[in-house]
Amino acid sequence: MAQLNRREVLVLGVGALAAARISPASAADGETTAHGMSAFGDLKYKADFPHFDYVDPQAPKGGLFSTIPSSRAFNQSFQTFNSLNAYILKGDGAQGMGLTFASLMARAGDEPDAMYGLAAARVAISADGLSYRFTMRPEARFHDGSKLTARDAAFSLNILKAKGHPLITQQMRDFIEAKAVDDSTLLVTFKPKRGRDVPLFVAALPLFSEAYYAKRPFDESTMEIPLGSGPYKVGPFESGRFIAFERVKDWWGAALPVNVGAFNFDTVRFEFYRDRDVAFEGFTGRNYLYREEFTSRIWNTRYDFPAIHEGRVKRETLPDETPSGAQGWFINTRRDKFKDPRVREALGCAFDFEWTNKTIMYGAYARTVSPFQNSDMMAVGPPSADELALLEPFRGKVPDEVFGAPFVPPASDGSGQDRALLRRGGQLLTEAGFVVKDRKRLMPNGEPMRVEFLLDEPAFQAHHMPFVKNLATLGIEATVRLVDPVQSRARRDDFDFDMAIERFSFSTVPGEALRNFFSSQSAAIKGSNNLAGIADPAIDAMIDRVIAADSRADLVVAARALDRLVRAGRYWVPQWFSSSHRLAYWDVFGHPPNLPKYTGVSAPDLWWAKSNPAAERSDPKGEGK
Repeated sequence: MAQLNRREVLVLGVGALAAARISPASAADGETTAHGMSAFGDLKYKADFPHFDYVDPQAPKGGLFSTIPSSRAFNQSFQTFNSLNAYILKGDGAQGMGLTFASLMARAGDEPDAMYGLAAARVAISADGLSYRFTMRPEARFHDGSKLTARDAAFSLNILKAKGHPLITQQMRDFIEAKAVDDSTLLVTFKPKRGRDVPLFVAALPLFSEAYYAKRPFDESTMEIPLGSGPYKVGPFESGRFIAFERVKDWWGAALPVNVGAFNFDTVRFEFYRDRDVAFEGFTGRNYLYREEFTSRIWNTRYDFPAIHEGRVKRETLPDETPSGAQGWFINTRRDKFKDPRVREALGCAFDFEWTNKTIMYGAYARTVSPFQNSDMMAVGPPSADELALLEPFRGKVPDEVFGAPFVPPASDGSGQDRALLRRGGQLLTEAGFVVKDRKRLMPNGEPMRVEFLLDEPAFQAHHMPFVKNLATLGIEATVRLVDPVQSRARRDDFDFDMAIERFSFSTVPGEALRNFFSSQSAAIKGSNNLAGIADPAIDAMIDRVIAADSRADLVVAARALDRLVRAGRYWVPQWFSSSHRLAYWDVFGHPPNLPKYTGVSAPDLWWAKSNPAAERSDPKGEGK
């Protein structure tokens, strides 16, 4: 079993200070005008770039790409959908809806934080970085042929701030408003000391039709197909089973540099399954064509069907150089029984990663220890002098270990029931006032200690059973509650759980998105990603330091200090991570030889259908392979 929640697609957590610095034109009032935005350095691509370096500009158009969901954002689920509104809290939004909407700018996959013009041709940024003036492309259109103007863009940003999913409204908290100066000019203003990544987040949001929503409520789940402006439009679908998207053949944005070589399939289709094993059988039966494998058991034991041996299905392992982030059981500290960090650490002592990895997961994983796993933002060893300077004001208010080596979950002996670790867990519980009576662990109020794991996938039950058994050894009555995806989402949004699994990661330049996971404010917001209920003034202050950093070096220092504080809080029982993508697909696809570093495997966006799977294609330079 790999990452339960696949690759969580977070709201764009990249940093963005003001302007691009490639050949800017400066206005008299100090504005800097450019074709894109970045954080701490120049844009890689000049204003006249023809396409991104990593695409195949000659990629053929046509064919079908079909898969199961491997990422999610906002209200989306991996197993089902009952709404075509994927940007609000209500309902379970359909996968792929982002394909139907354009945004002001599009991200470059080979730069950590850069965006270039899409619906907006360029942006002029004030000297103080608080006003962004976007010039809209005159050719931008909605799918019904109506013009996409600055008025639609202003409506979209303002309605998302007012009625969007809490993850959106949280990250837009430093956004003041958007105004249409005229049909072609959009003025966006931000608060002083705004989060570094807020402008880029805003520039990546979907653009809606103001006229369309003048007759419909925005904040209601619906199965009515919305009016879009992106490369695809919604095609056939059946709620909870599948949804298909059809390429807009005369899409206004197809020839723009940010889109050359992209969006090549005529149809992109998502299939939904409630069970991973059943989903795998669907792949072997060619019910869908592409699969990123997140289950080590399946990867190691079940890819032996005839199509593999005959070469009709390919397997490929690609490196994942992006930050792996955090995956684990998050402990709901809003509940009194989990208030004491010693109790939370004791729970971690009962999870034997080494045995689980060896016995259930074929030794395919390494232990996750940090929310910034697999990046230079992860704290290692004692704090540096710069880190100490940030942490010293909180000495005596945070655990002493913050000023030493960061917490790392202890390694077990691999037996599945490490007596030394369980003894340590028992001692911690006793110190916290959780005593044993008649072999049952009693809370300070005299009631038995019980823990319920919230789960929405049956395939993951095997990973819980040894954990449950070890908790019983500590006198804790632990159970696994398997619920359907809709109920799981509702309970998570309401924080109605003891422990729940989540996986999240941040970009190489994190900013405002950190608040959604770790801030005191997000702990009280329904639907936020702060599952653990973290509410610590020191963590709040360190998030502010990360967001305020004016150089990459300062950001790394602040992120490492934040990492030490989060890990010292024992808010989660860390699980595991992999530094590679495991792909399986029917041999009907091609993809660029050098996929972009910061956007993963980029399927289906940069892939294409091979007209003749057995034929060799020439490379973009025409030199042959």
